[in-house]
Amino acid sequence: MRAVYRLQLRPGFGFREARALVPYLRELGVSHLYLSPSLQARPGSEHGYDVIDPTRISDDLGGEGAFRDLCAAGLDVLLDIVPNHMAADDANPFWPDPKFFDGDPETGWHRRFFDIDDLAGVRQEDPEVFEVTHQKVLELVREGLVDGLRIDHVDGLARPGEYLDRLRDRGAERVWVEKILEPDEELRYWPVEGTTGYEFANDVTALFVDPRGERPLTELYGELTGERRRFAEVADEAKLEQARTTFRPEVELLSRLSGIAFDELAGAVASLPVYRTYLDGGVEADDEDVIGGSAMSDRVAHLLVSQPSSEFTTRFQQLSGAVMAKGVEDTAFYGWLRLVALNEVGGDPGRFSLPVEEFHRASLRRAERFPRHLVATQTHDTKRSGDVRARIGALAGLADEWAERVRLWRALDDANGDYLLWQTLVGAWPIERDRLEAYMEKALREAKVNTSWTRPNEAHEARVRSAIGRLYERLPDDFEPFAARVAEAGRHASLGQTLLKLTVPGVPDVYQGDELECLSLVDPDNRRPVDWERRRRLISSEEPSKLLLIRRTLALRARREEDFAGSYEPVDAGPDVCAFRRGDGVFVAVPLRPGVAADAGPSGPGWVDLLPEFPGRLCERQ
Repeated sequence: MRAVYRLQLRPGFGFREARALVPYLRELGVSHLYLSPSLQARPGSEHGYDVIDPTRISDDLGGEGAFRDLCAAGLDVLLDIVPNHMAADDANPFWPDPKFFDGDPETGWHRRFFDIDDLAGVRQEDPEVFEVTHQKVLELVREGLVDGLRIDHVDGLARPGEYLDRLRDRGAERVWVEKILEPDEELRYWPVEGTTGYEFANDVTALFVDPRGERPLTELYGELTGERRRFAEVADEAKLEQARTTFRPEVELLSRLSGIAFDELAGAVASLPVYRTYLDGGVEADDEDVIGGSAMSDRVAHLLVSQPSSEFTTRFQQLSGAVMAKGVEDTAFYGWLRLVALNEVGGDPGRFSLPVEEFHRASLRRAERFPRHLVATQTHDTKRSGDVRARIGALAGLADEWAERVRLWRALDDANGDYLLWQTLVGAWPIERDRLEAYMEKALREAKVNTSWTRPNEAHEARVRSAIGRLYERLPDDFEPFAARVAEAGRHASLGQTLLKLTVPGVPDVYQGDELECLSLVDPDNRRPVDWERRRRLISSEEPSKLLLIRRTLALRARREEDFAGSYEPVDAGPDVCAFRRGDGVFVAVPLRPGVAADAGPSGPGWVDLLPEFPGRLCERQ
């Protein structure tokens, strides 16, 4: 596999429109088209994750005939599927049958996808349910129309390992799991190719963050907002609050199943340092370490380990990931804002930067265990595009200047929200006013301090919109010159991150439109229409751009398949350059800071630098 290209399908941009892009994507150099969910979802669905009938291809996207035409158009296809849940909807033919859904017989309640009441958890552990809900997908795999599957939210399933074994037994040989790994957590030895790439996205972002900025930015954040706690404290508090409130019905069910008090169980569910354990496959050392290292009570720990196949343990494991996601990703990430480039799915904002040697260790481990992990800088789930993260990360190298300016730039009464606003502005400038207003509304509701989704504070939100309006009427005089400098530094980092994505062990994943500068924020902002005509015009251009870098590097991957399937050998080029060899014929050196030269590596007869117009080196042996 050379590279995958992710497309977000929706009504108006379905299978026929995707098929029309295949010649362009082949010229770009990718080998696989990576499609968002394509089974029948609710009519008009903008994302496809609210499936109502997994036995048929979406009519809204063009129907099965158009899907088959797309699969035969010249690129192999990876398909994103949603086994954990379906829409709780009268249009869902399976909804009346309780056999398909996890339910609570005492309350009539059903297991939700996170906190979304109208997405109901599916009982994939039942072999009959699995067969019915996977018949169409497995048919497409058997026929060779679909080359691989991306499994959404694998941690929501009752027994993920058993589910993945069943997929492999039924012929799905290429499977990637959407699995969020905490730093230092290893993916289980499941029958999969790897994860969908959050680990790389976080590592490569932190690699380009200048460690010298940590102290001044930490002091600045505390000065501006009064927040001086570590991120871990804020995250633990948010997880516990989510367990006690949003997920109260789920914790109450655990209490009825076990006889253990609500507060004790809420604390236990919120105490795990990772998304979940996997006791359904038998108690392993990793699970014992996680449980033993948590702050849960001995009574809950004993019950989990002594009854690994019980309904209590199953429900506990399905719930812990949801509590983590809503507490950390959807609360703490919007409330602790020292440098929001680091507030990314699967990331730890408390880790400020990543040394080169640690990046190499992660790459070597990936090559050893799951050499076809996806490696991404942006996905449909990331909080910001790779380009926005690169710009915001560049503030660490401009910390003193940033601090001087942001102390004077005040737009909101809420200091924390104000600091998020300015980081967003420099990260995504120029950004249209309506996009910024929509983003800030979502971000402030997720933070759950002055407003929230369940209790919107309309007066507060109106004040924020008014303040943004005044900003667009008159920005500070020094804002745009400073933002331009940040953009330049961010562009340097973005090109370097892209080159690493295309050359380290793993399968590069390019998100739709990201072959040119992409200044998207969290969904739905990252699902905006892409200017495909502009990209078609530029595909043959030799003007230096991210698109040219991708095209040349993927052409190299096509020529040197054996090298990219072979060894990864780190090269010591100092703390500010990431350098390595792939096989015998490829050398890469990427400077991590503006103004740093990448002098290491081969030169002279026999080697050609394929990217002389760019910072860094991509050398091929002739």
